[in-house]
Amino acid sequence: MTDGALKTSPLHDRHVALGAKMADFGGWEMPIEYPGGGVVREHSAVRTSVGVFDVSHLGKARVSGPGAREFVNSCLANDLGRIHEGKAQYTLCCNETGGVVDDLIAYLRSDDDVFLIPNAANTGAVVELLAAAAPEGLTVENLHEGYGVIAVQGTKSDEVLEALGLPTGHEYMSFVETDWNGHPVIVCRTGYTGERGYELVPAWEVSAQLWDALLEAAAPLDGLPCGLGARDTLRTEMGYALHGNELSPTISPVQARVGWAVGWKKEAFWGREALVAEKAAGPARAAWGLLATGRGIPRAHCQVKVDGEVVGEVTSGTFSPTLKNGIALALLAPSVAAGDEVVIDVRGREVTATVVKPPFVQVDVRED
Repeated sequence: MTDGALKTSPLHDRHVALGAKMADFGGWEMPIEYPGGGVVREHSAVRTSVGVFDVSHLGKARVSGPGAREFVNSCLANDLGRIHEGKAQYTLCCNETGGVVDDLIAYLRSDDDVFLIPNAANTGAVVELLAAAAPEGLTVENLHEGYGVIAVQGTKSDEVLEALGLPTGHEYMSFVETDWNGHPVIVCRTGYTGERGYELVPAWEVSAQLWDALLEAAAPLDGLPCGLGARDTLRTEMGYALHGNELSPTISPVQARVGWAVGWKKEAFWGREALVAEKAAGPARAAWGLLATGRGIPRAHCQVKVDGEVVGEVTSGTFSPTLKNGIALALLAPSVAAGDEVVIDVRGREVTATVVKPPFVQVDVRED
């Protein structure tokens, strides 16, 4: 950490040495891009080869003790009963109105041990909610600065890990607890880019050493260190939700089209009553993709119009390095459907777009 307001990852010195452009992400000073090509080059490296990301700003928490799985399952939206030990699950921490406090990954280590990866800015809130609800005998820990997280993403990610003697080829959304150079590390087949890849969770103090080894292994494959700018363009091309944009305490999973991450048959989880009612009634707005047909790059909060009438708002917008085109994610009124033509108000300029269902780019994240 620094002495200032922003926290720093265990790889901060590495980013500074590489000349990275840094910015605030959830209270953490993290790399946006590196010299030598920036976001577009880093994005393309992931789509064609491999990229290595520092995502250590992501939270880490643990719920342990007798019945930890059952307790977490009664709180978070997805159904931990669907998976077995050694599997990870995308899930949601919702509020009473069905909004999303955070979206996160749950690692099921055992019935008595659940490891969680929340978003950086929301870790404290998730931990506080779980701790307040936990029965006697269960421990809820905030381990935010106990671990680093390094994402290795791209078609050649297996080759990078194999060069370090780390396990590869396990099932999508599964993890292996192993060791590297005598230090424990979790290797999970997850990621936020749409490409085949892994997320490594080492101890904080080993993260820099592991980062160096990963970059050394990636270099002969034309792999690159990648910043969070490329991570954002990659996830937007896939239509993946970002908390604070497509998900929030006022945007429900039903509206965001992530209802697949809700265990609808469960008897209890936070926000269940509101979400069941919204699903039955139909949401007042729904998530769509927008493919620009006019010149211009959509940005978050731009109004979306049909025949001059506002029908929604852009939640995320960017230039797609793969398509060489403007793309956006948006929350739109129920009257809007795939194939419709809309107009995006980009700083007073009208940019035409077609409503589509993401992803904008076809890849097979589950390829094994």
